Amino acid sequence: AMEKTYVSLFLLLIVISCALAKDAGKKDSKDTTAKPKLPQTLSRGWGDQLIWTQTYEEALFRAKHSQKPLMIIHHLEDCPHSQALKKVFAEHKEIQKLAEKFILLNLVYETTDKNLAPDGQYVPRVLFIDPSLTVRADITGRYSNRLYAYEPSDISLLYSNMQKALKLLKTEL
Repeated sequence: AMEKTYVSLFLLLIVISCALAKDAGKKDSKDTTAKPKLPQTLSRGWGDQLIWTQTYEEALFRAKHSQKPLMIIHHLEDCPHSQALKKVFAEHKEIQKLAEKFILLNLVYETTDKNLAPDGQYVPRVLFIDPSLTVRADITGRYSNRLYAYEPSDISLLYSNMQKALKLLKTEL
C-alpha cells in the first residue's frame, strides 16, 4: 500500500509542476500589471479582457436582470471562417469597448433553442437578444442565404449592428 501512495503522490507532483510551468509561461508573455483575468477558456479568444458567460441559461438570466442586450457568437474552433472572424473581432478596439455593454456568450455547440438558429445552424453566426429575451431577428448581416453570418470584411457592419442592438434597446424600454 505504501508504494501505491508514493506513485500517486509522484503523479500529483508531476501534474502540479506542469500546471505551474504553464502558468509561469503565460505570465512572462503578458503584462503582469493587468488586472486578474478570468480563465481564457470562456472567451475562447474573442476578447480575453471581456466578461463572458458560461452557458446560454446564465446569459439569458443576466440579460434579463441587468437590462443589457445579449450577444451570442456561434463558432467552431476548427472552422477557418470562425477563426478569421474571431481574429478581427478580438483586434477591433471599438468592438471590444462596445462589447462591454453586452452580456456576452460564445458557443462551440448548438443549444436546443430553435430561436438561435432562425435560418440554420451555420457558423460563424452572431445573434442579439434583448432583455425581454426576444431574439432580434431583424439585426442581420449582408448575406441573404445566411442572415446572421459575418465575414472578416463585414466587421464594421457587425459594429454598427451592435450599436443598433443598444440603440433600439434604449428607445424600446
